[in-house]
Amino acid sequence: MTAGDLGSTGREAASREPAGRPPVGGRLREFQASRGGPGGGRRERRAGGERAMVPRAEFTSYYGRPILKAPVWRHDIAAYLFTGGLAAASSMIAAGADLTGRPALRRAGRLTSLAALGASTYFLINDLGRPERFHHMLRVAKPTSPMSVGTWILSTFGVAAGVAAVSEAAPLLPRRGVPGLARRVLPPAGRGAGLAAFALGPPLATYTAVLLADTAVPSWNRAYPYLPFVFAGSATAAASGIGLAIAPLEETGPVRRLAVAGAALEMAAMHKVEHDMGVVSEPFHLGRAGKQLRAARAFTVAGAVGALVGARSRVLSALSGASLVIGSALTRFGVFEAGKHSAQDPKYVVVPQRQRIEERGLERVEKVNVPEAD
Repeated sequence: MTAGDLGSTGREAASREPAGRPPVGGRLREFQASRGGPGGGRRERRAGGERAMVPRAEFTSYYGRPILKAPVWRHDIAAYLFTGGLAAASSMIAAGADLTGRPALRRAGRLTSLAALGASTYFLINDLGRPERFHHMLRVAKPTSPMSVGTWILSTFGVAAGVAAVSEAAPLLPRRGVPGLARRVLPPAGRGAGLAAFALGPPLATYTAVLLADTAVPSWNRAYPYLPFVFAGSATAAASGIGLAIAPLEETGPVRRLAVAGAALEMAAMHKVEHDMGVVSEPFHLGRAGKQLRAARAFTVAGAVGALVGARSRVLSALSGASLVIGSALTRFGVFEAGKHSAQDPKYVVVPQRQRIEERGLERVEKVNVPEAD
């Protein structure tokens, strides 16, 4: 018996079997169509094919209410996503500058990291509503929880970044007595703390992407392969922009290359998010999220170009750095808004679920249709 014979036999059997039994052969769509199932309404077979008697059911929800509860996070969390990434990438640039003898760039990176970390902590605690909730999260360590892991990363990173930033005050201390001892001890302590912050930088810059993807929000959950790269590239571009804006021109060579690399990584990963996820990519083009992400691309491209051509211009370097920082912030806010929009529209929940069910069903039916060996 050939595959075609088996398929036709299955379709004939399906028409005689009671409702609810799976077909022996044929494709799942034809069986569902004949039974008025998920593949469409009840259909009537004709010589020229099939004609729909009942239109395909439209997705909807109970009284038009959202299927998912939209995130209760406020825009403090979007700001937290940005400042946390900026703190992480700035500490990594500072460590590299320390090892390569670029004191002004090192100082800019360490101070930026500490300032961004303070802002990040404020935004997180402000969104929690009660400051003690942050403390309560430190009472346990749960490796399977991105929130728990992120809290510990943020706290440990904060200690290292704080010591590294304080060490920049060593040259201001007197040379004798206890202050003189601190003057001698702080630089090596700052280098060690800076290297510790460097090691914690990548997980701090990307754990927030894992945190978003771990939710049931469709446009965040489906983007789990790409969001860490978006956030890593965005953070690198922003921290490089701070270096371009503050450090002297003779020390900005490495951050110019980092700015271009970070911008390229961010835009490549965002292209995947905006075009390769099917229907759940739509929220990244719509409404406020679409406007923010389009503006983010414009600022990021302008900043990367300025970083390349502005090696001899202090003004152009500062402008390109500011453009990179603005582009990075808009990216985080755009991703945040797109996720909230996808949770409010039932389409972004129902359509992907139907597609996955149909794909799994077709795979099972195709296995049944495999011809037997002679």
